[in-house]
Amino acid sequence: MTPTWTDDNEQPMERVFLAGVILPGENELASEYMDELHNLTETAGGDVVGQIVQKRDRPHQTTFLGKGKVLELASLARKAGASLIIMDNDLSPAQARNIERIAEMRVVDRSQLIMDIFAAGARTLQARKQIELAQLEYTLPRLKHMWSHLSRIRSGIGMRGPGETQLEVDRRIIRLKISELKRTLKNFEDRKKREISSRERFFKVCLVGYTNSGKSTLLNRLTGASVKVEDRLFSTLDTRTRKWDLGDNRVVLLSDTVGFIRKLPHHLVASFHATLEEAATADLLLHVVDCSRGAAERNISAVKSVLKDLGVAETPQIVVFNKTDRVTDFMDVSLVARGVRDHVLTSAKSGAGLDELTARISQFLAKTYACLEARFSIASGRLRAFIADKAEVLDRTTHDSIEEVRFRLPRYELGRLHEIAAAEEAAVREC
Repeated sequence: MTPTWTDDNEQPMERVFLAGVILPGENELASEYMDELHNLTETAGGDVVGQIVQKRDRPHQTTFLGKGKVLELASLARKAGASLIIMDNDLSPAQARNIERIAEMRVVDRSQLIMDIFAAGARTLQARKQIELAQLEYTLPRLKHMWSHLSRIRSGIGMRGPGETQLEVDRRIIRLKISELKRTLKNFEDRKKREISSRERFFKVCLVGYTNSGKSTLLNRLTGASVKVEDRLFSTLDTRTRKWDLGDNRVVLLSDTVGFIRKLPHHLVASFHATLEEAATADLLLHVVDCSRGAAERNISAVKSVLKDLGVAETPQIVVFNKTDRVTDFMDVSLVARGVRDHVLTSAKSGAGLDELTARISQFLAKTYACLEARFSIASGRLRAFIADKAEVLDRTTHDSIEEVRFRLPRYELGRLHEIAAAEEAAVREC
C-alpha cells in the first residue's frame, strides 16, 4: 500500500477509516456529521481512506456499532490500508477495546480526536495545562482497560499482585497530577479574574461561535490586530482581547475565544473554564456564524448549548452572519436569519456589513452606558474616587480648583453617582 505524504515535512500521514452511528432523529444529519468528522480528522493530520455509517435505535452495548457492522468495518478498513479507526461517537472503554480486538487496529473516539487537535494547537502554558487536565480526566476511568495485557499473567500463581498494584499506583499518580493541574489552573483563573476586574470600567464584547466561523479574522478587522488566522478547526485556543475604537471617544474591549463544536466534551469545557471566563463576564456576545455553509442553523443550536453549559445563555447577544462573500444563494441565509431577532450580515474578509455592526454596538452601548459630565471641587474625594473606580474617563480638565470630567458610566450606577454628587454639591449632567 503506497503511503500518503504531507506537503510540508514529507512525513507519512496516518490512514484513517471513519465510522459513526446515527440515532433516531439524526437521519438528516448523517452526511453533515461525517463531513465534520472528516474535517476534524484532517485537522489532526489524518488521511481519510473511507467511512461507514450505521443507523440504530440505540448503541450496541458491547461494540456501539452492531457486531455485524463491526466485522464489515474491520474488513473495509483493512482493505483500505487503514491503521486507525475514528468513531464519531464517544465510546466506553469496553466498547473501544472490543472494536480494537475485532478490527485488530487502534480505535479513537470523538473526544480523543478533539483533545488531540487541542493538544497539537496548544501554544501557551495555560492551554497546554488545560488540555493535559482534560486528557488525564478522560484517561483515568479507562486506565483499567489499558492494563488489559496483564490479564494473561494475573491468573498465574504468584503473579496476581504486581499487576493490580501497578494499576493502583498509576491511578494514584494520575489523581495527584489532576489535583496539581487543577491548582495550577485555579491560579490562572484567579489571575484572569483580576485582569477582567481591572477592565470593569470598559464595555466588554466577546466573540463566540462555532469553530472556524471567522472570529479571529473579525477581531483583526475590527481592531487592527494581527492575530494569526488559519482556515482550520480550533486555530484559536487562547483568549485574545483588543481595544475596539467605535469612534467619538467610544472604546470597547473585544475578546476572541476558543471555537465551539457539536458534542464538545463536557470535561473539555470544564478544563477551559479560565479561558472562557471572558465570555462569562462579557456585557455583550457577538455570536459569529459561518453563513456560507448549510449547517448554520444547527451550528447556532450547538453554540447555544455550550453557552448554556457556561451559564451565559442569558447574556445579550447579536448574531453575526459572517462570510457573506462566500454565499451564492442568500435565500438560505434569509431563512435562517428570519428566526434570529437581532442579527447582522458581514464579511470579515471584505469588510461588508462591519459599519452596521459597529453602529449596532454603539446603539447597545448607549442603552447600557450613560455619557456624563461632572463639575466639582478638587476637594471632592469621594466623587473623584467613584469615577476612577466605576467609570471610563473620556476627558478631564482642571481650572482654579474646579475639576470637569466627561465619562461613561453603567446606567445601574447612576443612582449611586447622584447620591455622592448631591452630598458633595457637584453638578452632574448627561452629555
